[in-house]
Amino acid sequence: MVRQTLLASSFCLAAMAAPALAIDETFRTEEAEIRVETLAQGLEHPWGLAFLPDGNFLVTERPGFLRIVTPEGKIGNAIYGVPDVDARGQGGLLDVALDPDFEENRLVYLSYAEKGEGPENKNANGTAVARGRLTESMSPQLQDVEVIFRQQPKLPSTLHFGSRLVFDNEGHLFIALGERSKKEFRGQAQDLDSHLGKVVRIWPDGAVPEDNPFIGKEGALPQIWSYGHRNQQGAALHPETGKLWTNEHGPRGGDELNMPEAGRNYGWPVVSYGTEYSGLPVGSGESSAPGMEEPVHYWVPSIGTSGLAFYTGDAVPGWKGNAFVGGLARPGLYRLVLDGEKVTHEEPMLRELGLRIRDVRQGPDGALYLLTDEEDGQILRITKAE
Repeated sequence: MVRQTLLASSFCLAAMAAPALAIDETFRTEEAEIRVETLAQGLEHPWGLAFLPDGNFLVTERPGFLRIVTPEGKIGNAIYGVPDVDARGQGGLLDVALDPDFEENRLVYLSYAEKGEGPENKNANGTAVARGRLTESMSPQLQDVEVIFRQQPKLPSTLHFGSRLVFDNEGHLFIALGERSKKEFRGQAQDLDSHLGKVVRIWPDGAVPEDNPFIGKEGALPQIWSYGHRNQQGAALHPETGKLWTNEHGPRGGDELNMPEAGRNYGWPVVSYGTEYSGLPVGSGESSAPGMEEPVHYWVPSIGTSGLAFYTGDAVPGWKGNAFVGGLARPGLYRLVLDGEKVTHEEPMLRELGLRIRDVRQGPDGALYLLTDEEDGQILRITKAE
Protein backbone atom coordinates (compact mmCIF):
# COMPACT_ATOMS: atom_id res chain seq x y z
CA MET A 1 0.00 0.00 0.00
CA VAL A 2 2.85 2.38 0.84
CA ARG A 3 4.52 1.61 -2.49
CA GLN A 4 1.29 2.30 -4.38
CA THR A 5 0.88 5.60 -2.56
CA LEU A 6 4.46 6.60 -3.34
CA LEU A 7 4.03 5.68 -7.00
CA ALA A 8 0.80 7.65 -7.18
CA SER A 9 2.53 10.64 -5.61
CA SER A 10 5.38 10.35 -8.11
CA PHE A 11 2.94 10.34 -11.03
CA CYS A 12 1.16 13.39 -9.63
CA LEU A 13 4.43 15.26 -9.21
CA ALA A 14 5.49 14.32 -12.74
CA ALA A 15 2.16 15.52 -14.08
CA MET A 16 2.54 18.87 -12.31
CA ALA A 17 6.13 19.41 -13.47
CA ALA A 18 6.31 21.83 -16.39
CA PRO A 19 7.99 20.26 -19.43
CA ALA A 20 11.21 21.86 -20.62
CA LEU A 21 10.81 24.22 -23.54
CA ALA A 22 12.33 23.08 -26.80
CA ILE A 23 15.29 25.22 -27.81
CA ASP A 24 15.99 26.71 -31.22
CA GLU A 25 18.20 29.73 -30.70
CA THR A 26 21.34 31.32 -32.06
CA PHE A 27 24.24 32.42 -29.89
CA ARG A 28 27.24 34.58 -30.64
CA THR A 29 30.52 32.87 -29.68
CA GLU A 30 34.12 33.92 -30.19
CA GLU A 31 34.57 31.85 -33.34
CA ALA A 32 31.12 31.77 -34.90
CA GLU A 33 27.43 32.37 -34.47
CA ILE A 34 25.98 28.98 -33.58
CA ARG A 35 22.54 27.42 -33.66
CA VAL A 36 21.42 25.31 -30.69
CA GLU A 37 18.32 23.20 -31.23
CA THR A 38 16.50 20.52 -29.27
CA LEU A 39 16.69 17.22 -31.11
CA ALA A 40 14.76 15.25 -28.46
CA GLN A 41 13.32 15.90 -25.02
CA GLY A 42 11.55 13.97 -22.29
CA LEU A 43 14.54 11.89 -21.17
CA GLU A 44 14.96 11.29 -17.42
CA HIS A 45 18.45 12.38 -16.39
CA PRO A 46 20.19 11.14 -19.55
CA TRP A 47 23.83 10.23 -18.90
CA GLY A 48 25.54 8.70 -21.93
CA LEU A 49 25.14 8.95 -25.70
CA ALA A 50 26.39 6.79 -28.57
CA PHE A 51 25.78 7.08 -32.32
CA LEU A 52 24.45 4.00 -34.08
CA PRO A 53 25.52 3.29 -37.69
CA ASP A 54 21.91 3.62 -38.91
CA GLY A 55 21.74 7.26 -37.78
CA ASN A 56 19.86 6.64 -34.54
CA PHE A 57 21.11 7.49 -31.05
CA LEU A 58 21.58 5.14 -28.12
CA VAL A 59 20.95 6.98 -24.83
CA THR A 60 21.15 5.91 -21.18
CA GLU A 61 18.89 7.31 -18.47
CA ARG A 62 20.21 7.19 -14.92
CA PRO A 63 17.12 5.42 -13.43
CA GLY A 64 18.13 2.36 -15.48
CA PHE A 65 16.76 2.73 -19.00
CA LEU A 66 18.51 2.36 -22.34
CA ARG A 67 16.63 3.81 -25.31
CA ILE A 68 16.98 4.37 -29.02
CA VAL A 69 16.21 7.92 -30.16
CA THR A 70 15.65 8.71 -33.84
CA PRO A 71 17.14 11.76 -35.59
CA GLU A 72 13.59 13.15 -35.65
CA GLY A 73 13.47 13.03 -31.85
CA LYS A 74 11.23 10.01 -31.32
CA ILE A 75 12.17 8.22 -28.08
CA GLY A 76 11.80 4.46 -28.16
CA ASN A 77 10.67 2.11 -25.41
CA ALA A 78 13.15 0.95 -22.81
CA ILE A 79 15.35 -1.82 -24.20
CA TYR A 80 14.97 -5.14 -22.41
CA GLY A 81 18.08 -6.84 -21.01
CA VAL A 82 19.78 -3.94 -19.23
CA PRO A 83 21.36 -5.11 -15.93
CA ASP A 84 19.70 -4.11 -12.64
CA VAL A 85 21.12 -0.83 -11.41
CA ASP A 86 21.35 0.82 -8.00
CA ALA A 87 19.68 4.11 -8.88
CA ARG A 88 20.35 6.00 -5.66
CA GLY A 89 22.06 9.37 -5.43
CA GLN A 90 24.53 9.65 -8.29
CA GLY A 91 24.18 5.95 -9.09
CA GLY A 92 22.21 4.23 -11.80
CA LEU A 93 22.78 3.49 -15.48
CA LEU A 94 25.71 5.60 -16.60
CA ASP A 95 27.79 5.49 -19.77
CA VAL A 96 27.32 3.62 -23.04
CA ALA A 97 29.82 2.72 -25.76
CA LEU A 98 29.72 0.67 -28.94
CA ASP A 99 32.27 -2.02 -29.66
CA PRO A 100 34.80 -0.92 -32.32
CA ASP A 101 33.45 -3.80 -34.44
CA PHE A 102 29.80 -3.04 -33.67
CA GLU A 103 28.66 -3.38 -37.28
CA GLU A 104 29.84 -7.00 -37.21
CA ASN A 105 29.13 -8.05 -33.59
CA ARG A 106 26.54 -5.46 -32.37
CA LEU A 107 28.09 -5.41 -28.88
CA VAL A 108 27.10 -2.55 -26.56
CA TYR A 109 28.96 -1.71 -23.31
CA LEU A 110 27.23 -0.16 -20.29
CA SER A 111 28.66 1.19 -17.04
CA TYR A 112 26.37 1.31 -14.02
CA ALA A 113 26.11 1.26 -10.24
CA GLU A 114 25.81 -2.40 -9.22
CA LYS A 115 24.31 -3.51 -5.91
CA GLY A 116 26.24 -5.64 -3.45
CA GLU A 117 25.20 -9.26 -2.99
CA GLY A 118 23.66 -10.67 0.20
CA PRO A 119 21.81 -8.99 3.09
CA GLU A 120 25.06 -7.91 4.75
CA ASN A 121 25.90 -5.87 1.62
CA LYS A 122 22.45 -4.44 0.90
CA ASN A 123 23.72 -0.83 1.03
CA ALA A 124 27.03 -1.54 -0.70
CA ASN A 125 27.57 -0.96 -4.39
CA GLY A 126 30.22 -0.23 -6.96
CA THR A 127 30.71 0.61 -10.60
CA ALA A 128 30.40 -2.31 -13.00
CA VAL A 129 30.62 -2.70 -16.77
CA ALA A 130 28.53 -5.18 -18.76
CA ARG A 131 28.22 -5.89 -22.45
CA GLY A 132 25.43 -7.39 -24.52
CA ARG A 133 24.39 -7.88 -28.12
CA LEU A 134 21.80 -5.41 -29.43
CA THR A 135 19.26 -7.24 -31.58
CA GLU A 136 18.06 -5.91 -34.91
CA SER A 137 14.29 -5.90 -34.55
CA MET A 138 11.30 -3.61 -34.12
CA SER A 139 11.66 -4.11 -30.36
CA PRO A 140 15.43 -4.34 -29.83
CA GLN A 141 16.83 -6.18 -26.82
CA LEU A 142 20.21 -6.77 -25.22
CA GLN A 143 21.04 -10.46 -25.34
CA ASP A 144 23.89 -12.58 -23.94
CA VAL A 145 24.62 -9.91 -21.33
CA GLU A 146 27.76 -10.51 -19.27
CA VAL A 147 29.57 -8.44 -16.64
CA ILE A 148 33.18 -7.86 -17.75
CA PHE A 149 34.36 -5.62 -14.88
CA ARG A 150 33.42 -4.99 -11.25
CA GLN A 151 35.00 -2.23 -9.17
CA GLN A 152 36.38 -3.60 -5.93
CA PRO A 153 35.68 -3.14 -3.13
CA LYS A 154 31.94 -2.49 -3.07
CA LEU A 155 31.13 0.12 -0.43
CA PRO A 156 28.10 1.88 1.13
CA SER A 157 28.00 5.14 -0.83
CA THR A 158 25.67 6.79 -3.34
CA LEU A 159 28.39 9.09 -4.69
CA HIS A 160 31.31 9.22 -7.14
CA PHE A 161 30.85 6.23 -9.42
CA GLY A 162 32.64 7.81 -12.40
CA SER A 163 32.34 6.45 -15.06
CA ARG A 164 33.15 6.94 -18.72
CA LEU A 165 33.99 4.24 -21.27
CA VAL A 166 36.51 4.79 -24.07
CA PHE A 167 38.04 2.38 -26.59
CA ASP A 168 41.54 3.20 -27.77
CA ASN A 169 42.91 2.61 -31.25
CA GLU A 170 44.25 -0.84 -30.29
CA GLY A 171 40.89 -2.05 -28.99
CA HIS A 172 41.55 -1.68 -25.24
CA LEU A 173 38.66 -0.46 -23.10
CA PHE A 174 39.43 2.32 -20.61
CA ILE A 175 37.06 2.76 -17.66
CA ALA A 176 37.35 6.05 -15.75
CA LEU A 177 36.20 5.51 -12.15
CA GLY A 178 35.38 7.51 -9.02
CA GLU A 179 36.66 7.07 -5.45
CA ARG A 180 33.19 6.92 -3.82
CA SER A 181 33.65 10.26 -1.98
CA LYS A 182 33.50 9.42 1.74
CA LYS A 183 36.56 10.33 3.81
CA GLU A 184 36.79 6.90 5.41
CA PHE A 185 37.61 5.21 2.12
CA ARG A 186 38.47 7.83 -0.50
CA GLY A 187 42.14 7.42 0.45
CA GLN A 188 42.00 4.14 -1.46
CA ALA A 189 42.49 6.26 -4.58
CA GLN A 190 46.19 5.99 -3.61
CA ASP A 191 46.09 2.23 -2.98
CA LEU A 192 46.91 -0.22 -5.75
CA ASP A 193 44.87 -3.02 -4.16
CA SER A 194 41.65 -1.06 -4.80
CA HIS A 195 39.87 0.11 -7.96
CA LEU A 196 38.66 3.30 -6.25
CA GLY A 197 39.82 6.49 -7.96
CA LYS A 198 41.46 4.70 -10.88
CA VAL A 199 41.51 4.49 -14.62
CA VAL A 200 41.46 0.82 -15.53
CA ARG A 201 42.38 -0.74 -18.88
CA ILE A 202 41.04 -4.09 -20.03
CA TRP A 203 40.24 -6.00 -23.21
CA PRO A 204 36.60 -6.01 -24.34
CA ASP A 205 35.99 -9.43 -22.74
CA GLY A 206 37.40 -8.27 -19.38
CA ALA A 207 40.85 -9.85 -19.82
CA VAL A 208 43.86 -7.88 -18.60
CA PRO A 209 46.41 -6.63 -21.20
CA GLU A 210 49.86 -8.01 -20.55
CA ASP A 211 51.46 -4.56 -20.83
CA ASN A 212 49.36 -2.90 -18.10
CA PRO A 213 51.73 -1.00 -15.77
CA PHE A 214 51.17 -2.99 -12.56
CA ILE A 215 51.20 -6.51 -13.98
CA GLY A 216 53.25 -8.68 -11.63
CA LYS A 217 53.43 -6.07 -8.84
CA GLU A 218 52.59 -7.74 -5.53
CA GLY A 219 49.33 -6.52 -4.02
CA ALA A 220 48.35 -4.46 -7.09
CA LEU A 221 45.17 -5.02 -9.10
CA PRO A 222 46.28 -5.76 -12.67
CA GLN A 223 43.52 -3.76 -14.36
CA ILE A 224 44.86 -0.42 -13.03
CA TRP A 225 46.24 2.04 -15.59
CA SER A 226 46.54 5.23 -13.46
CA TYR A 227 45.52 6.25 -9.94
CA GLY A 228 44.90 9.17 -7.58
CA HIS A 229 41.70 10.33 -9.32
CA ARG A 230 38.57 11.71 -7.65
CA ASN A 231 35.35 11.47 -9.69
CA GLN A 232 35.96 11.13 -13.41
CA GLN A 233 33.01 12.26 -15.50
CA GLY A 234 34.50 12.80 -18.95
CA ALA A 235 36.88 10.80 -21.14
CA ALA A 236 37.95 10.88 -24.79
CA LEU A 237 40.84 9.94 -27.05
CA HIS A 238 42.86 12.76 -28.53
CA PRO A 239 42.26 12.49 -32.30
CA GLU A 240 45.91 13.08 -33.27
CA THR A 241 47.93 11.41 -30.50
CA GLY A 242 45.47 8.64 -29.62
CA LYS A 243 46.09 9.35 -25.92
CA LEU A 244 43.36 9.16 -23.31
CA TRP A 245 42.23 12.41 -21.68
CA THR A 246 39.80 12.60 -18.75
CA ASN A 247 38.20 15.22 -16.56
CA GLU A 248 37.22 14.87 -12.92
CA HIS A 249 35.38 16.77 -10.22
CA GLY A 250 37.35 18.48 -7.51
CA PRO A 251 35.68 19.31 -4.19
CA ARG A 252 35.32 23.07 -3.63
CA GLY A 253 37.39 24.01 -6.66
CA GLY A 254 40.04 21.88 -8.25
CA ASP A 255 38.17 20.22 -11.13
CA GLU A 256 40.86 18.75 -13.39
CA LEU A 257 41.57 17.91 -17.00
CA ASN A 258 44.15 15.13 -17.11
CA MET A 259 45.98 12.98 -19.61
CA PRO A 260 46.28 9.73 -17.61
CA GLU A 261 49.47 7.86 -18.43
CA ALA A 262 50.44 4.33 -17.50
CA GLY A 263 51.39 3.93 -13.85
CA ARG A 264 51.14 7.63 -12.98
CA ASN A 265 49.67 9.11 -9.77
CA TYR A 266 47.30 12.09 -10.13
CA GLY A 267 47.32 13.12 -6.49
CA TRP A 268 43.87 12.76 -4.96
CA PRO A 269 43.28 13.00 -1.98
CA VAL A 270 46.83 14.04 -1.04
CA VAL A 271 46.99 17.19 -3.16
CA SER A 272 44.35 19.32 -4.89
CA TYR A 273 43.81 22.80 -6.29
CA GLY A 274 40.53 22.81 -4.37
CA THR A 275 39.55 22.74 -0.71
CA GLU A 276 37.12 20.62 1.28
CA TYR A 277 33.49 21.77 1.12
CA SER A 278 34.01 23.01 4.70
CA GLY A 279 36.82 25.25 3.48
CA LEU A 280 39.50 23.16 5.22
CA PRO A 281 42.55 22.03 3.21
CA VAL A 282 42.56 18.79 1.24
CA GLY A 283 45.20 16.29 2.35
CA SER A 284 48.55 18.04 2.66
CA GLY A 285 47.00 21.40 1.83
CA GLU A 286 49.31 21.63 -1.19
CA SER A 287 48.31 21.73 -4.86
CA SER A 288 51.22 19.58 -6.00
CA ALA A 289 53.85 17.17 -4.71
CA PRO A 290 56.84 15.23 -6.09
CA GLY A 291 55.78 12.02 -7.81
CA MET A 292 52.26 13.29 -8.46
CA GLU A 293 51.18 14.55 -11.88
CA GLU A 294 49.97 18.08 -12.54
CA PRO A 295 46.66 18.44 -14.39
CA VAL A 296 46.66 19.73 -17.94
CA HIS A 297 44.09 22.31 -16.80
CA TYR A 298 42.06 22.98 -13.65
CA TRP A 299 39.08 25.05 -12.56
CA VAL A 300 38.68 27.17 -9.41
CA PRO A 301 35.83 27.47 -8.60
CA SER A 302 34.52 24.13 -9.84
CA ILE A 303 32.40 23.96 -12.96
CA GLY A 304 31.34 20.34 -12.24
CA THR A 305 33.04 18.84 -15.31
CA SER A 306 31.12 16.18 -17.22
CA GLY A 307 31.55 14.91 -20.74
CA LEU A 308 34.57 15.54 -22.95
CA ALA A 309 34.95 15.72 -26.71
CA PHE A 310 37.67 16.79 -29.13
CA TYR A 311 36.25 18.59 -32.13
CA THR A 312 37.40 17.51 -35.59
CA GLY A 313 34.29 18.34 -37.63
CA ASP A 314 33.45 20.88 -40.31
CA ALA A 315 30.12 22.12 -38.93
CA VAL A 316 31.95 24.89 -37.04
CA PRO A 317 35.40 25.16 -38.71
CA GLY A 318 36.80 27.58 -36.11
CA TRP A 319 36.46 24.91 -33.44
CA LYS A 320 38.73 22.35 -35.10
CA GLY A 321 41.29 21.01 -32.64
CA ASN A 322 39.42 22.37 -29.61
CA ALA A 323 38.19 20.36 -26.63
CA PHE A 324 34.70 20.74 -25.15
CA VAL A 325 33.67 20.03 -21.56
CA GLY A 326 30.20 20.12 -20.04
CA GLY A 327 29.46 21.95 -16.79
CA LEU A 328 27.09 20.73 -14.07
CA ALA A 329 27.84 22.98 -11.07
CA ARG A 330 28.26 26.00 -13.33
CA PRO A 331 25.91 24.93 -16.09
CA GLY A 332 27.16 25.48 -19.60
CA LEU A 333 29.59 24.31 -22.26
CA TYR A 334 33.29 25.14 -22.01
CA ARG A 335 35.51 25.40 -25.10
CA LEU A 336 39.22 24.82 -24.55
CA VAL A 337 41.80 25.96 -27.10
CA LEU A 338 44.81 23.63 -27.14
CA ASP A 339 48.42 24.04 -28.12
CA GLY A 340 49.63 20.45 -28.10
CA GLU A 341 49.00 19.25 -24.55
CA LYS A 342 48.46 22.74 -23.09
CA VAL A 343 45.23 24.72 -22.71
CA THR A 344 45.85 28.28 -23.92
CA HIS A 345 42.32 29.73 -23.75
CA GLU A 346 38.88 28.91 -22.33
CA GLU A 347 35.51 30.15 -23.55
CA PRO A 348 32.37 29.55 -21.44
CA MET A 349 29.27 29.17 -23.62
CA LEU A 350 25.51 28.63 -23.28
CA ARG A 351 25.49 29.82 -19.67
CA GLU A 352 22.24 31.65 -20.53
CA LEU A 353 20.38 28.35 -20.90
CA GLY A 354 21.00 27.37 -17.27
CA LEU A 355 21.09 23.67 -18.23
CA ARG A 356 23.39 21.11 -16.63
CA ILE A 357 25.44 19.49 -19.39
CA ARG A 358 26.10 15.81 -18.64
CA ASP A 359 27.64 14.55 -21.88
CA VAL A 360 29.35 16.09 -24.91
CA ARG A 361 29.87 14.19 -28.18
CA GLN A 362 30.78 15.00 -31.76
CA GLY A 363 28.35 13.37 -34.15
CA PRO A 364 29.12 11.67 -37.46
CA ASP A 365 27.66 14.76 -39.17
CA GLY A 366 30.24 17.04 -37.54
CA ALA A 367 27.69 18.65 -35.23
CA LEU A 368 28.24 18.79 -31.48
CA TYR A 369 25.64 16.99 -29.33
CA LEU A 370 24.90 17.61 -25.66
CA LEU A 371 22.85 15.75 -23.04
CA THR A 372 21.18 17.89 -20.38
CA ASP A 373 21.04 16.35 -16.90
CA GLU A 374 17.44 17.22 -16.04
CA GLU A 375 14.25 15.34 -15.15
CA ASP A 376 13.03 16.40 -18.58
CA GLY A 377 16.42 15.99 -20.22
CA GLN A 378 17.19 16.91 -23.80
CA ILE A 379 19.54 16.07 -26.64
CA LEU A 380 20.84 19.36 -28.03
CA ARG A 381 22.47 19.75 -31.44
CA ILE A 382 24.95 22.56 -32.18
CA THR A 383 25.84 23.73 -35.68
CA LYS A 384 27.02 26.95 -37.27
CA ALA A 385 24.13 29.37 -37.78
CA GLU A 386 23.18 29.97 -41.41
